[in-house]
Amino acid sequence: MLSSLFIVWRESVEAMLVIGILYAWLKNNPQGEVGLRALWGGVVAGIALAGLLGWTMLAVQGELAGEALEWFQTAMLFLASLLIVQMVLWMQKHGRHMRQGLERELAQASEKRGVFGVAVVAALAVAREGAETVIFLYGMQMDDPAGSAIAFGAGVLLAGITAWIVNRGLGMLNYRNFFRVSGLLLLLFAVALLAAGTDRLIGMGALPPLVDPLWDTSLLLDDSSPSGALLSAFTGYRARPSLMLAIVYVAFWLAVLLVQRRLKRNA
Repeated sequence: MLSSLFIVWRESVEAMLVIGILYAWLKNNPQGEVGLRALWGGVVAGIALAGLLGWTMLAVQGELAGEALEWFQTAMLFLASLLIVQMVLWMQKHGRHMRQGLERELAQASEKRGVFGVAVVAALAVAREGAETVIFLYGMQMDDPAGSAIAFGAGVLLAGITAWIVNRGLGMLNYRNFFRVSGLLLLLFAVALLAAGTDRLIGMGALPPLVDPLWDTSLLLDDSSPSGALLSAFTGYRARPSLMLAIVYVAFWLAVLLVQRRLKRNA
């Protein structure tokens, strides 16, 4: 549940940062009062859209059974992993210019569509973060809805406290360091989800294990122990991994490092 809590906290902080940027821009706008009402309307609409996605996913799950449900849940694990990687790489590329980009987008939207444009920008921004959170939570805790609810509530609460600290100007959070450290942790979560999805495919017979196990470190740290299970949830650790899982794990980090290197060259 700790990994889910961290995901919700990080995504909520990012959403609150986006809302804060839009709020500050509107406060300095001649039509700020009307725009602020549209902003909060857009925030509510974005939350509703994310909630609708969550309801749809649960409804689809309720209609599936057996092998079809296994494939659906496995696909959601891979989708959650892919979205996490995409989000981290996007922030590395655009994070430093996020404020300017949002303000430019808001100015264009308000000029073309007025108050409705402001609401649309806010709704899309919040819906994106909310949709990512819903998919992450489903992938991580698909068999524990109560744990997802607790992680969601605690994560949003911690994000609110974090945003309050920053807005009070206490200087306790450097956003550049925040996104750098949290980005690394998110990549660890992504490979953990990828490992879980790979294990499912091997268990379903869709992928060959090749060599199973490739090694055995259960005497040092068994992934069924409390500490091993925690490490497994955060990093994809396996005490007895198959060769296929090891290949997937190495391929993931090589791909991420290559993309990051390319982003740095093009920065």
